[in-house]
Amino acid sequence: MKKLELNDPETKSADVVSENISALQSLFPDAFCEGKVDFDVLKQLLGGAIDDREEKYGLNWHGKRQARQIALTPSVGTLLPCPEDSVDWERSRNLVIEGDNLEVLKLLQKSYSRKVKLIYMDPPYNTGGDFVYPDDFTDSIKSYLNLTGQIGGDGKISTNVESSGRFHTSWLNMMYPRLRLAKSLLTDDGLIFVSIDDGELANLRLAMDDIFGEERFLATFIWKSRQNKDNRTVTGASVDHEYIVAYGSRIRGSRRNVQQYSNIDNDPRGDWASANMVGIATADRRPNLHYDLINPTTGINYGCPDMGWRYDRTTMARLIAEDRILWPQSAEGRPRRKAFLSELESEFTGFSTVVGEALFTRDGTADIDKLFDVRVFNFPKPVQLIRTVIEQATFDDDIVVDLFAGSGTTAHATMLQNTLDKSARRFITVQLPEPLDPRNRDQKTAADFCAQIGKPQNIAELTKERLRRAGRKLRTESPSFDGDVGFRVFKLAQSNIRAWEPVPSDLEGTLLANAEHIVPGRTEKDILYELLLKLGLDLCVSIETREIAGKTVHAIGGGALIACLADGLTKDVVESLSAGIVAWWKELAPAVETRVVFKDSGFADDVAKTNMAAILNQNGILDVRSL
Repeated sequence: MKKLELNDPETKSADVVSENISALQSLFPDAFCEGKVDFDVLKQLLGGAIDDREEKYGLNWHGKRQARQIALTPSVGTLLPCPEDSVDWERSRNLVIEGDNLEVLKLLQKSYSRKVKLIYMDPPYNTGGDFVYPDDFTDSIKSYLNLTGQIGGDGKISTNVESSGRFHTSWLNMMYPRLRLAKSLLTDDGLIFVSIDDGELANLRLAMDDIFGEERFLATFIWKSRQNKDNRTVTGASVDHEYIVAYGSRIRGSRRNVQQYSNIDNDPRGDWASANMVGIATADRRPNLHYDLINPTTGINYGCPDMGWRYDRTTMARLIAEDRILWPQSAEGRPRRKAFLSELESEFTGFSTVVGEALFTRDGTADIDKLFDVRVFNFPKPVQLIRTVIEQATFDDDIVVDLFAGSGTTAHATMLQNTLDKSARRFITVQLPEPLDPRNRDQKTAADFCAQIGKPQNIAELTKERLRRAGRKLRTESPSFDGDVGFRVFKLAQSNIRAWEPVPSDLEGTLLANAEHIVPGRTEKDILYELLLKLGLDLCVSIETREIAGKTVHAIGGGALIACLADGLTKDVVESLSAGIVAWWKELAPAVETRVVFKDSGFADDVAKTNMAAILNQNGILDVRSL
């Protein structure tokens, strides 16, 4: 029975580097020699696709290499379940995760790789006073816990000011690894939308070209966010807009207006609308589209428009033969074509890149004011603006991810869209528990509100409270909707598995202190959900529990994982317990190989541990581990 250690691949988030090497080796096995890449051979295999020039087009900055490396470094953290903070824990499939989104992205890799349809990001715009996320290359979990006051330290929040000398560099170093990790969550037809302003638009476009490929650029949507002009501007220009940069395959499009279709002449082909047939090319450019059009029945000659007709003579003759032309009664009229509703290729048409008509930042504030008695957020994105993004990018039960949750607008908009089209989209929203300072005039109201409801004074608590209230409001407004307006809360923390940290001066004491392999104070549920993450199962997968031989046993994901974390596994208990586990496993008949996990310290001795592994192996359960 193999014991799982903190640095084992099974206890870390996805190892992107190893996965990339495996993928490369499967494509180009002859480019590998003794497990290493032979770049000379790889260059030969790729031919002209290799760019060896010293000067290349692209975006470079100090720290890009380290930013890329940060994205590739696995996390040894975990997500602790918090049912007490959640709404409808047992039923909900939505996730609210409290933590640094970089570490959370790493932890989600195994469970949600290529399963997310839409990622929306509303990052700091880098205006000079924005919060800089604490990306620590060596110990990011410790840095996060320090910042949020969960361990000793100053917990200071830094800002990115222009006088720092690395203004754009710091922002890119924050964004680049997050975008890289976000990409691997997207489905093949997935989309990512990122809100930004003029300050970093150019850098964002180049960074996303680098990560997603410029061929995946979809559009830069423009949102007129300010209703009234800014008369205080020192440049004379009132910046009234923001952008939403989109990469992916395609969006749905605007729904066509079919009210114009009718069947006033009882045409057996169904409803139709009158369509223009005037062309768009002059005679010198398209001479074949310039000719006189004559009604073969009346002989009326309608001549030729200055820009010609839309169809050549052959196509026009076919339309006439099929009785699709609407002939005016006089030569001064313009013939038109019958366009049948049944022949439309899609019920959707192009979606304008100018979005959020008549929606302004004040509407986002109004959304919050409708839920709270006091103003706890200023100028969040309007719910209807983000709802439109979700409507354009997702369907049915797609997963929507928001990495900078803020007030929780994206999660709120997802629930709202579900009530409108009776769908079951899921959201995963991540927010750093950024502390609120009651001494700060801009944060005092929000901090006081958290204290009033008995919650820690941080932004993540406001996010959760907004979603609780939004869910209740949607349920009241849409009583016939029985969908999911709840959420499961998880919090980023250090792994449940203790690291081996010997004290050279007291080796005996170190051995005694590490006899228990699990972090003190962690519950069975904490450990179960870390196993889910590290095995790559959905955090909302079903968990069944049975009592076998007086011990609690959990079957997760229909038997993909079976866990018994009980103590007192003696030789006698092992025989009946293993028999019960085998019987339940056969009953579940999982479609994948099952992993069975025990707590290492739960076994009375090595004999009991060896017997358990032997019995399970003999019955076909080969992957047996201990924590």
